[in-house]
Amino acid sequence: MSTDTVTLFFALLAIACQVLVAATLVLFVASRFSAPAARLFAQLRIEVGVPGLWLPFLVAAVATSGSLYLSEVAHFEPCRLCWIQRAFMYPLVPILGVAAWRGFVRIRWFAIPLAAGGAMVSTWHVLIERFPDLEGSTSCDPTNPCSLIWVKQLGYLTIPTMALSGFLAIIALLALIPSRTIHDVSDDVPPAREHAPS
Repeated sequence: MSTDTVTLFFALLAIACQVLVAATLVLFVASRFSAPAARLFAQLRIEVGVPGLWLPFLVAAVATSGSLYLSEVAHFEPCRLCWIQRAFMYPLVPILGVAAWRGFVRIRWFAIPLAAGGAMVSTWHVLIERFPDLEGSTSCDPTNPCSLIWVKQLGYLTIPTMALSGFLAIIALLALIPSRTIHDVSDDVPPAREHAPS
């Protein structure tokens, strides 16, 4: 399988992540103004539930394997910003994997900031790709500049754009997972009082 075919596959996955993020954001905003949208958003969160922890784990695992393929198989040398993005993405694989296995929803308060940090670095990397003058003389190695575009699929999807899509999808999926399961919520409901006969 050629590198171009593999990067096209990852580009299509990035588009799926972008659609997921956009749909989640639109539904969230609509839920603030529309009762039917609010019900739909609440139902979506219930359907996702705690098993939904496997979805952000899957995104992180695919993103990690993709970056390893690009550097170890395709022999694209990671730039300094690529390494920083890896430092944010790679730990999410074991963190989210263990959280999904154990049903530990609260991990999102650690995982979301980690993914947000990676998203900020990816955004800066995308800007440097579009505007190489932003790179300056100190941000990256002159022999391997961050403005170098190794992959460009479908006219706009580069490696940091795909990474950004993955980070944002992880944030969106973690935000969808309800804080507590239905059983947790029902445990908070006080039992009905028995009325003494008069």
